[in-house]
Amino acid sequence: MTFVVTDNCVKCKYTDCVEVCPVDCFYEGPNFLVIHPDECIDCALCEPECPAEAIFSEDEVPAGQEQYIQLNAELAEEWPNITEQKDPLPDAADWDGVPDKIDHIER
Repeated sequence: MTFVVTDNCVKCKYTDCVEVCPVDCFYEGPNFLVIHPDECIDCALCEPECPAEAIFSEDEVPAGQEQYIQLNAELAEEWPNITEQKDPLPDAADWDGVPDKIDHIER
């Protein structure tokens, strides 16, 4: 089992989750984070740290966001690893809670 970063992270990119990950399984794109499914140890430390509440266990991904399971796996192979907390995007608070942001993911 793995954890998955979902829709509400897009254009927010809070990195509180990165700081607590014991295996450094987060990968960073321009405006979104993903979790590498083969590296995640299912420790659940990241989930409560996400201010945007965008991280879910793979079997608890909200209905309609299942495509993020595959998207996390794909993008984790392309994007660089992130191991330290950074500032969120400047307009993160404006995007927090906006639904259906998948088309806003920058690659």
